[in-house]
Amino acid sequence: MRELELDLPVAEHIGEGLIAVPEGSTAHVDVRLESLHDGILASGDARVELAGECSRCLEPITDELEVDFAELFAYARDEAYEYVVEADHVDLEPAVRDAVVLALPFQPVCRPDCLGLDPATGEKLQQPLPDRAEPTDPRWAALTQFDASDSAPASPTE
Repeated sequence: MRELELDLPVAEHIGEGLIAVPEGSTAHVDVRLESLHDGILASGDARVELAGECSRCLEPITDELEVDFAELFAYARDEAYEYVVEADHVDLEPAVRDAVVLALPFQPVCRPDCLGLDPATGEKLQQPLPDRAEPTDPRWAALTQFDASDSAPASPTE
């Protein structure tokens, strides 16, 4: 068994959408490698810096993400295993990349109580909007003249 601490440069952008790990940043990986009968078990955690924008107000945000991973690298090529040991080495990059991508927030926010943008002005909201009556579609405006109590349904005997 071996334990390693690695600071690895991120060779290419990880993730898509509103937030991702930028190219050129550093991934800090703590990994434990254990020899098993079928292969090498690599388990540990990775910490990466994130950069993107808030899904509500579109302000730039940065954050840190920590993910755990555990993958078995098989000694022999077998379709049951996704990762294999090649020339007595394991390539942790795909396993760490998969763990990071799956843990990225789908809709990141700059703060949990972010109110987003005002739909009318596009400015960032500092306080909740007052309750407003929904505008009536002009095509249905004529129906507002009818009162439901005035038009009682006719009885079947009439």
